Amino acid sequence: MIIYLNGQYIEEKDATLSPFDHGFLYGIGVFETFTSLAGQVFLLDWHLERLNQSLRDLCIESTIEKPFVLDIIHTLLNKNDIAGGHARIRFNVSAGRGNGFSADPYEEPVVFVMISPFRPESVLDEKQGVILQTRRNTPEGSRRLKSHHYMNNLLAKREVGNDPKVEGIFLTKENDVAEGITSNVFWRKGDVMYTPSLDTGILNGVTRRYCIETLQTMEASLKVGRYPVSHLLSADEAWMTNSVQGIVPFRSIGDISFSHNSRIFSTKLRTQYTKERLDYKE
Repeated sequence: MIIYLNGQYIEEKDATLSPFDHGFLYGIGVFETFTSLAGQVFLLDWHLERLNQSLRDLCIESTIEKPFVLDIIHTLLNKNDIAGGHARIRFNVSAGRGNGFSADPYEEPVVFVMISPFRPESVLDEKQGVILQTRRNTPEGSRRLKSHHYMNNLLAKREVGNDPKVEGIFLTKENDVAEGITSNVFWRKGDVMYTPSLDTGILNGVTRRYCIETLQTMEASLKVGRYPVSHLLSADEAWMTNSVQGIVPFRSIGDISFSHNSRIFSTKLRTQYTKERLDYKE
């Protein structure tokens, strides 16, 4: 695989990072994961908005511009001969070398981008949710970043295993619903949709944002807040969201099953999201 590393396109086996990079030493770095379909990246502006805010939070002195990102993506698609331009992309910014353990800003970050083939037809039609025993940790700053600090997610993944049909769902220490291991969650009870608020310590997901804004456009009733797990388990339908899989309904969560006929809003949202992503042109 050819990757991008600070201005160079090189074989992954030749890629190196300094052992003094604070992304390695202290976990100071952030990333975005998204897909390209036929070379087009849906909602890239929102990904970059979140990425650049995270860089400011970490005092990494860099702003990632859209033309820069698109040029890297298109070059990697060509160099890796990705069929049809369908790819999964991880865009990573690491802090770079720091002056020991200090409060100084990071002036020379490291940008590296990895790419692999993506098959849209591989997205599952439904998932099985599992309530995790591992609790969602609290963010280390004022908000959750998509950062190198991923141990909490890894522990949760070890709890549920590698079955792609299963998504673990975090609760907070207060037993409120938080988010999935790699997703945000929504559910419907009657005519009202629900999703956890950011103050539960969850990531402000890009596809979460899409669902919220689309539901508002539909003039659907949506409540964002703190909800006990019993609220989720008494739902009529539930679904997860992320930028690779899009919107995927839950077939069940724990011992609670959801009828296919109840997938009213998850189906509407999934259909619209899939169409917009496929039709998107830069």
